[in-house]
Amino acid sequence: MTDVPRKNGKKTGKGNPPVEHQFKPGNPGRPKGARNRLGEMFIEDLLSAWESKGAAAIHTVIEKRPQDFLRVVASLMPKDLNVNVNQIGEMTDEQLLDRIRKLDATIQPFLASHGEDGNSDGDRAPTAH
Repeated sequence: MTDVPRKNGKKTGKGNPPVEHQFKPGNPGRPKGARNRLGEMFIEDLLSAWESKGAAAIHTVIEKRPQDFLRVVASLMPKDLNVNVNQIGEMTDEQLLDRIRKLDATIQPFLASHGEDGNSDGDRAPTAH
């Protein structure tokens, strides 16, 4: 490529686009997190295999090559997952009370098997507090 003068007096060449092409926005590309066409085609092929062979094909793969099955499942899972573990700060008092009642109802059967207060006569030595 030969250097030719640009409108601003500088040379054009590799890494030096003409002035009329400088500072123009480019193509933004594929949005982050969007599946590419190959991934979409793979999912479509997987669906057609499912429709023709049914669950038997997947069970065969699970039995013979579980690592391949896990690889397929992992490829379909989202790469980024935003999980807010601490939602207590955003809950109202009523929501907190409801959550406490549900937790209490969930653990009551376990407490009942160890006595009313939840302490058992297990194999641990008593500790002094």
